[in-house]
Amino acid sequence: MFDLCFIAVVSSSCIVQIHGYPTITITMKRYPYAAPVLFGLIVAQILATVQVYLSNVRLYRNLVAISNAGYLTVPNQRIMQTLHGFWPAFFGGLFFALSVGAFIVLLSIGAAGLWDRLFHRNRPVSIALIAIWAGCLVMVNIRGIDLMVSAYFTFIPCVVLFVTLRRMPAGSSKVQWRDWIVYGGPVLILAALWCTQLDSHLFLDVRDHLLVSNRFGTKINDFYYTYTLYPAEAFKSLDQKLLKTYHLERVLDRSLAESIDRRLINHDYLRVQGDSPVDLVLSQKGSFIVFGNRQGEALEVTPQVFFSKTGTLLREFSTRSDQHRLFRRFTFFSLLIGFPIVLYAFLFSLFRALIGLFLSMRTASLCASVLCLAIGIALFALFVQSRVKGAAVEDMASALESERWQERVSALKLIDTRGKEIGDFRAYSRMLTSPRIPVRYWLARCLGVSRRPETYDDLVELLDDPHPNVVSMALYALGRRGDTRAIRVILDVLESSRDWYNQWYAYKALRRLGWKQTGLPQQASS
Repeated sequence: MFDLCFIAVVSSSCIVQIHGYPTITITMKRYPYAAPVLFGLIVAQILATVQVYLSNVRLYRNLVAISNAGYLTVPNQRIMQTLHGFWPAFFGGLFFALSVGAFIVLLSIGAAGLWDRLFHRNRPVSIALIAIWAGCLVMVNIRGIDLMVSAYFTFIPCVVLFVTLRRMPAGSSKVQWRDWIVYGGPVLILAALWCTQLDSHLFLDVRDHLLVSNRFGTKINDFYYTYTLYPAEAFKSLDQKLLKTYHLERVLDRSLAESIDRRLINHDYLRVQGDSPVDLVLSQKGSFIVFGNRQGEALEVTPQVFFSKTGTLLREFSTRSDQHRLFRRFTFFSLLIGFPIVLYAFLFSLFRALIGLFLSMRTASLCASVLCLAIGIALFALFVQSRVKGAAVEDMASALESERWQERVSALKLIDTRGKEIGDFRAYSRMLTSPRIPVRYWLARCLGVSRRPETYDDLVELLDDPHPNVVSMALYALGRRGDTRAIRVILDVLESSRDWYNQWYAYKALRRLGWKQTGLPQQASS
């Protein structure tokens, strides 16, 4: 289970020549689970690339229709040009391959191992496992058949099970507890340690204290924020999308059609023309307004109900038409469980392969486990030490003057939570040019609750910050302040930005400031 693709990359065998040592031959027989993991991840990456690419193509068509209707598009034209490219689909596909794909690979290998070692390939047990597998397929398609999601739960297990059972080494079915301790013990210890840090701020704190606090981690962070919105579009619910499109068909009353347009644009549903697929089709059936989509009609309401409960009806329609609800939950669970295990397994396999050049496999496995555990504990200790508790109210001023950037960030978080005026603190102006990304990020957030005129200008200057995370938070803060002077500034950022996340935050800020789409003059009356 722990022999990952690093080992399998050397194909079926390789010869390593080290100066001063005899030639060493590494065969895949020493790493029986490397091949199923490698093939499983390759299949997952292929499927994920196709899924993201198809999603990108659909998004491009929607954006073209939105642009032709005279609306502002998010993402803008700079990002739209990338939607037909291979690399955004490939790198975006890594998100699904290393979460959903990796977790299905681990589950498949685990099922194969249990069936072979614990149940001796018993036929009734195999039927039960197949029934569970079929149940998973039914569940992910319960709101409508999704071929791409079904492909994950079909092709990955088939490939992994086939390769695993062919390469699984023969041996006693007796459980080797020493091997379980060597392989699984460090995983359980690290999982128990990190569970002590679980709270609603964990992901942000990991970003602040383990990623953007150093150059290498910053590159990982930037890669994540550059490519994750591509796969996110592939499984969002309608309500989660920033811009939605709709057709208005068979509405005989012209004034009713215009009223519907005005009401829906307030919820970022944009009316488009042409034959391109849309998220919502509204039509009139007698005295009812009918909500529909590609799967058929979903809701029928009277005009009175439509105008009095528009937001509620749109959310209900989104829920009814959401095909990816279970898949999103599975992806999130895979990200929490599957990805860390695969990352650990990759490092374990890497260390064991290198150490195994000089020592026996049993000794190499033990050394690799100890090394992985030591690295995991070191990272955990670094994170805990850096994750300073929020400063007390009376200590905020001194914490902002601290030489430790972690304490300054803790104080900024407390100022933001309490809604304090950041301009009242003497250290405020120096933090605007702090070399630490988390400091500037949380300072920008604090400026969102400030009401001093001079802090507005400082916040606008942060829009030119070299790091996109800080720019995103500056845009959020401008919307939070409620100053409509920022609308023109934000529009300029949205149109010129090359960062999709920044554009997303810019649009949200505009809407919070009361700005809304208008479209072409003839749009409402067409």
